[in-house]
Amino acid sequence: MSTRHIVAETTLGELTLVAEGRAVTGVYFHHHIRRLAESSFGERVASDVLLDEAAQQIRAYLAGERRAFDLPFATAGDEIQEAVWAALREIPYGTTTTYGALAERLGFRTSAWGVGQAVGANPLCVLIPCHRVLGSNGTLTGYAGGLRRKRVLLDLEAAADGAPWLPGMGAA
Repeated sequence: MSTRHIVAETTLGELTLVAEGRAVTGVYFHHHIRRLAESSFGERVASDVLLDEAAQQIRAYLAGERRAFDLPFATAGDEIQEAVWAALREIPYGTTTTYGALAERLGFRTSAWGVGQAVGANPLCVLIPCHRVLGSNGTLTGYAGGLRRKRVLLDLEAAADGAPWLPGMGAA
């Protein structure tokens, strides 16, 4: 199976979902793809079993009906990126951490900036929950989908646990 993509409408706007073979390899907000080579997304298809399932799971997550994803996915980052993306997947639903805490946890004590770069390069937004990472003082900082979407995702997860999300609260 070759590289292909679909465009899916969600409550957060259009998402481009990319797959290569039997794995999801990209989930991008519409404005985010301007930074990427769209030609790397392969052919746009009207329907694809894997990508349609990914879109459905993301919609269910955004509706508060799902907390985790059951999809095959693949990333192709460098060693640091892969370590950071693996650590992001371990941040529990409804909790947050900071770039500094994530760097320390990974043994990169002096490199919160480097961790931030890896978080920012996450090719699977929403599926790999980079929205759960905050600035050192608990403030919202960078998100490929924009800070408004980051806040919506954090509020969604906090509301599912019965409490509104507040900066600095729920740190992992």
